[in-house]
Amino acid sequence: MNRREFFVAAAAASPSAAARLPIRKGILLGMLPKELPHAGKFRLAKEVGFELMECPTIASEPEAEEIKRASETTGVPIHSVMNMAHWQFPLSSADPQVVAKSVQGMETSLKNAHLWGADTVLLVPAVVNPQTSYADAWKRSQEQIRKLIPLAEKLKVVIAVENVWNKFLTSPLEFAHYVDEFRSPWVKAYFDVGNVVLFGYPQDWIRTLGKRIVKLHFKDFALRNEGGKRVADFGNLREGDIDWKEVHRALAETGYQGAATLEVKGGDKTYLADLNRRFDLILNGE
Repeated sequence: MNRREFFVAAAAASPSAAARLPIRKGILLGMLPKELPHAGKFRLAKEVGFELMECPTIASEPEAEEIKRASETTGVPIHSVMNMAHWQFPLSSADPQVVAKSVQGMETSLKNAHLWGADTVLLVPAVVNPQTSYADAWKRSQEQIRKLIPLAEKLKVVIAVENVWNKFLTSPLEFAHYVDEFRSPWVKAYFDVGNVVLFGYPQDWIRTLGKRIVKLHFKDFALRNEGGKRVADFGNLREGDIDWKEVHRALAETGYQGAATLEVKGGDKTYLADLNRRFDLILNGE
């Protein structure tokens, strides 16, 4: 190898600028100003640069239809539904009535997704607490999710299990194993970057979960000192402890090409536009 070939190879191996990730930018419907009608929320999201919307479960058929019209008239697709019943009524409960309400909530979410053209429903699968052991949470939640798979397949909507602070799926290896045990293309992982920083590294989880990841939540995380105590802070994007360049590198390595949705506090147009700018910096590897 001559001198010129050496420098060409070195430049290729260590590019000066990272390539932009092929990820579409999503925002939660609940982050938009509450005083706006649904159509106004969708228009604002588009104006400040977001491409996709994630909506909560909507039991009211007229409101669900209104949201569908807002999406269609503004040209902002709804890509995912955030199931709303799983905290109050976890699938892992020992109470059949609680589980029945949880299942009903998921069925409504899956039907919302089908109506809106979304391909994913986010599900917190279980909650470990003094009444529910880790083993029971695993077994009970998987049993109920398996019952939901036929409906998910019929409606062509993926059940996306998310990692949250529920004392469950606390390592990337467990998360991967939990998803794999379903042996179904209709159960995948919804990975939240900020939720693992307290006990892990997002880039490690991304590489371990790999192709299991169907959707992403982006938010930052830091531990702050307040009155002599360490307090969790999901602050502004790119102002926490996450190494976003390493997250970018991991997502590039795994070939992720889906959507990423911001899950932070809402605000006005100026604030949302700044969030979009910060989002772009992350996708650009800056």
